[in-house]
Amino acid sequence: MPGTLYVVATPIGNLEDVTLRALRILREVSLIAAEDTRRTARILQHYSISTRTTSLHEHNERSKTPGIIAKLLAGESVALVSDAGTPVVSDPGAQLVAAAHQAGIRVEPLPGPSAVLAALSASGFPEGEFTFLGFPPVRSTARKEWFASHITDRQSLVFYEAPHRIRRCLEDMAEIFGDRELLIARELTKVHENLAVQPISRHLAHLLEERGEFTLVLRGASDVAATIATPSATSLAVEFGQLTNNDAMARRQAIKTLANRYQIPARQVFALLEEAKYSAE
Repeated sequence: MPGTLYVVATPIGNLEDVTLRALRILREVSLIAAEDTRRTARILQHYSISTRTTSLHEHNERSKTPGIIAKLLAGESVALVSDAGTPVVSDPGAQLVAAAHQAGIRVEPLPGPSAVLAALSASGFPEGEFTFLGFPPVRSTARKEWFASHITDRQSLVFYEAPHRIRRCLEDMAEIFGDRELLIARELTKVHENLAVQPISRHLAHLLEERGEFTLVLRGASDVAATIATPSATSLAVEFGQLTNNDAMARRQAIKTLANRYQIPARQVFALLEEAKYSAE
């Protein structure tokens, strides 16, 4: 009889956040497949767990999966863990889980810590729905386009960002979303946890430490939609120039971005830009 693949959520910082069930499973399984065995060793040592570990990360998941599936088919149970939080959510493990399903192996999730839900619960935003977006694109142009595609979303948007990109990310957000309310949670559940809800401009002005792990929750568009006024042709032309300056964004994408920003048809944006061009001649 095949074993069970347990998908085990582990603490995102504070080791006391682990569940009793997770500790029991980590002791009982034959093998723990960990994103980083060194980081997983911290919680295992803290709770005196001696189960054998093997690495399973983005660079070796494809090659390691067949061997782990073979162990499961032979009757051994395996626990899948990531560095922190719930596996597979912006972490490795999807290939292993999919292969287990295909092989008829039982997959059992163990819920627990999640940076996404922790940040969302502390935001105070009224939207009952949210969208988790993972990490934004690395390059600024792609990141702006990515933000622009979500500018009219009425649900809260939750995503992660790396510390060395957080300031540039906020600058791009301010350009696309305006000064919308945003929660930034840094180092959730850790000793130096910091959490603040304020307009994007204030985050930029008071971003003191660009290190640690960042989770962001952007308020949905529903509360700001009514306050958006159609800009004048001149001011729209200035914004268009800012978006396309030094080939930062293609003309078509810039028009789409402005249309989303002011919730007007793209053809109206084009008409206002043409009006500004002729009035300047």
